[in-house]
Amino acid sequence: MEKIKIGILGLGTVGTGVVHLLEEQRDLITRRLGVEVSVTRIADRSAARKSAKGVAPENLNTDAEGLIDDPEIDIVAELIGGTDDARTHILRALGNGKPVVTANKAVLAVHGEEIFALAEKAGCPLGYEASVAGGIPIVRNLREAFAADRIEGISGILNGTCNYILTAMSEEGAAFDETLKTAQELGYAEADPSFDIDGVDASHKIAILANLAYGTPVDIDAIPGEGIRKISDVDISFARELGFRVKLIAIARETDGKLDIRVHPAMLPEGHPLSQVGGVFNAIAVSAVNAGPQAFVGQGAGSAATASAVVGDIVEIARWLRSGSHSRLPAAAFLPDSRKRLPILSPKEVRTPFYLRFSALDLPGVLSRITGVFGNHEIGLETIVQKGRAERDDHVPLVIMTYEAAEEAMQAALKEILALDVVTPEYSLVRVESDGTKFA
Repeated sequence: MEKIKIGILGLGTVGTGVVHLLEEQRDLITRRLGVEVSVTRIADRSAARKSAKGVAPENLNTDAEGLIDDPEIDIVAELIGGTDDARTHILRALGNGKPVVTANKAVLAVHGEEIFALAEKAGCPLGYEASVAGGIPIVRNLREAFAADRIEGISGILNGTCNYILTAMSEEGAAFDETLKTAQELGYAEADPSFDIDGVDASHKIAILANLAYGTPVDIDAIPGEGIRKISDVDISFARELGFRVKLIAIARETDGKLDIRVHPAMLPEGHPLSQVGGVFNAIAVSAVNAGPQAFVGQGAGSAATASAVVGDIVEIARWLRSGSHSRLPAAAFLPDSRKRLPILSPKEVRTPFYLRFSALDLPGVLSRITGVFGNHEIGLETIVQKGRAERDDHVPLVIMTYEAAEEAMQAALKEILALDVVTPEYSLVRVESDGTKFA
């Protein structure tokens, strides 16, 4: 029987999952393809300490270049992570005319334009479903299912670590540091969790989705990003009282020829589909002009879910190879000469409602001084909540929900308020995504 031979770069969690899945579902895949798909070579930095069923020991080594250059290898799966080496390997494979499958969101977010351009020039399929939201087929849907529709907006929970932490804080009332420690003990967070909890991972993923939805290259360093370190159990509690849930949200919308793209914690109404997604799950809400609002929920990480997406791409590319055709899809969903870089909205232009919490002296006239600052900056106030009464003129928590306001105006007002002698310097500021009808 004809064989499609796979070379895998990286035998870590995902690589091992891919090898296992291809072996476990060998008969099913063969029935669907009419050809056998098998892993014949693996390159890994610690190859001497590893083995893989069906792969001869001499074909599991550290020689990534040898694997890529091997004329017997039909598809290269890049699963090493990182940016520099991954970029080099992907470009080398495409330059050799070999289709590539990758789960690497960082390399696509940072070097995507170079990789997409070479894939088009070489006429090679490039599969990267696993780069965003693990087993959720969002890349395929944006490339294919929404090809005839205009995307109004995308919002998503794209990092399972952050979602686990915020869910646990909400359900258990635990503090951030305590919950992060638990997440590390359970393997949901790395020893150095910065990449996740500071919003970098989510920024990489939303950059890829914006590229697919709007045909625009995205400078990853230009995405306004904020993580969850400053979210406290107090804010989680206030959010629940007000009918909201706190989630780390990644957003991409085209507005008047500009791109509104950002990553930050947000309060979502309890009726919003993303607010109901807990634990390590990911979710993506897409609003399209004709198809309407749609929500995709599933496993966003882990060996099995990510391997499923990788193997799905391998099977699809194997179909093209078997038919003797090249990829029918542009690598980045839009034809290269139709792509255009959209400017990213400035803080002055981004408008959202806000949640603000701080402490102020419980004295007559204090509240009017604070509300006056908001008025001077043309920020309307929807709700003001004072929790309890102070003893001996001490400070009390004050929670304010604003109407939609410019980010720049809110930051200016906040600076003024914190400079008042009746307010403590500690505060919390969270944006509100209140539209639960369009989902995004």
